[in-house]
Amino acid sequence: MLDPHWVLLGAVLGLAGSVRYAFATVRGTARPNLVTWSLWAAVPLIGFFAQLNAGVGLPAVQTLAAGAGPAAVVTCGLLTRRNLVRLGRFDVVCAAVAAAALVVWLVLDQAPLAVVCAVVADAAAALPTLAKAWRDPYSENLLFYVLVGIGAAVTLMTITSWAPESWAFAAYVFSMCAVLGGTVFTRRRVLRQPGPGPVFQG
Repeated sequence: MLDPHWVLLGAVLGLAGSVRYAFATVRGTARPNLVTWSLWAAVPLIGFFAQLNAGVGLPAVQTLAAGAGPAAVVTCGLLTRRNLVRLGRFDVVCAAVAAAALVVWLVLDQAPLAVVCAVVADAAAALPTLAKAWRDPYSENLLFYVLVGIGAAVTLMTITSWAPESWAFAAYVFSMCAVLGGTVFTRRRVLRQPGPGPVFQG
């Protein structure tokens, strides 16, 4: 078990990955899906304040970083606009599911159930990007998922309280990064050449 202060390293790694993705968006080497990234910003930021109320402590820092980073990516995407992915029906459906789970989360008083709803909301938001990563892996920034996944793993190794509200979100972030990062890496190996999106440069 690591010292709880190691969670700060996890947060820094997560922010570094998001900054990398934001710069890739500006350069045109990554194209964020606004449904995914907007909800990836909203869910952790709200969760951060919920964790503060629950007295979670230092692990909440990783949750704050998990929301602040995507917020920067959304800002860069809106400023550049040329690199945004067009939203389709699937994106809208995923956004609706995520929003519904988020509303349920906000009205729940029980922390464990609230965390489950937060994870469902975040996972639903991730589905459009998972589909995009499968179709066009070169529109994603692989380093983002590596750094954020490592940051979440570090956070999990600092957990001292195994109440769901302390560890569930970090465990989900690690799993999500493993799935998305693995999809990007595998699909690039299969395709072995740039797809319809920009060539990956980082």
